[in-house]
Amino acid sequence: MQVILMEKLPNLGNLGDVVKVKDGYARNYLIPQGKAKRATEANLKAFEARRAELENAQAAALAKAQERAAKLEGLMLQITQKAGVDGRLFGSVTNYDVVEALKAQGIEVERSEVRMPQGPLKQVGDHHIEIALHSDVVATITVSVLGES
Repeated sequence: MQVILMEKLPNLGNLGDVVKVKDGYARNYLIPQGKAKRATEANLKAFEARRAELENAQAAALAKAQERAAKLEGLMLQITQKAGVDGRLFGSVTNYDVVEALKAQGIEVERSEVRMPQGPLKQVGDHHIEIALHSDVVATITVSVLGES
């Protein structure tokens, strides 16, 4: 199915690109989320009429994400969990724990924005975690996991 992208999507394209995607992906995700529209003549004309407005909205979202990233960059979080003598945690530190620790410091972040490529943290120590605030903006924070006996 041919769709017009209404915003920049990683691994797919930029605002205004006409791309071919699988029917189910378009019907079940892109179109209901407002990320794309069907590539018909009427939709192409309507998009071209609104292109400047959509580009301004995307630029504003990017600027807001960069502002949030400036606050987050280099931030050090301390999270305390129960741990054994060898430094392994009883349980783990998940993206929910990171969001709650950031909320305690007055910074609002969604759980889906926290990227933990190796999965939940299960060891005591310092770990670098990425916060993806926008498709182009990624902030790196350090999470220091402290063990309590």
